[in-house]
Amino acid sequence: ERVVEFCRSKGIQNTFISVELPQANGQAESVNKVILRALKRRLASKGEAWVAHISPILWSYHTTPQSSTGEAPFTMIYGSDAMIPVEIDPPSWRRETITQEENNRALEENLDMIEEKRERSHFREFAIKQRAARRYNTIVRQRKFQEGDLVLKRPMGKDKGGKFAANWE
Repeated sequence: ERVVEFCRSKGIQNTFISVELPQANGQAESVNKVILRALKRRLASKGEAWVAHISPILWSYHTTPQSSTGEAPFTMIYGSDAMIPVEIDPPSWRRETITQEENNRALEENLDMIEEKRERSHFREFAIKQRAARRYNTIVRQRKFQEGDLVLKRPMGKDKGGKFAANWE
């Protein structure tokens, strides 16, 4: 209740998803597919437990620019690029040359630009979806049926028959 009140006071819109049924959320399902693919790649060469590999996989997912938005999820949320662990110790060029004041100024500029970045990525994602729909619609052929034509009919309703039943009548 306190979290909801805090989010409301900051203008944050919460979206809750069911952890038990990720299939209900398309984004969660999509992310899970990417994570599982990465886990399979890593575990194919090593016989180790998957738990040891999940942190680096999640980090790489969150810091890699996505093709749909052109930005990394980390950047979309926090408004700046993530500093990878390799840059921390020993300090990288970025850590040694940029002063605290310059860093603060850059962070403020990034926060000012975050809405524009989000809007740009939203338009980019929308354009990609439109292109995919256009491509799909050119492939799909409209068919007209006459009375008496034979067609496959999918079973509808509760009595579908289960996973191994025929998916047509």
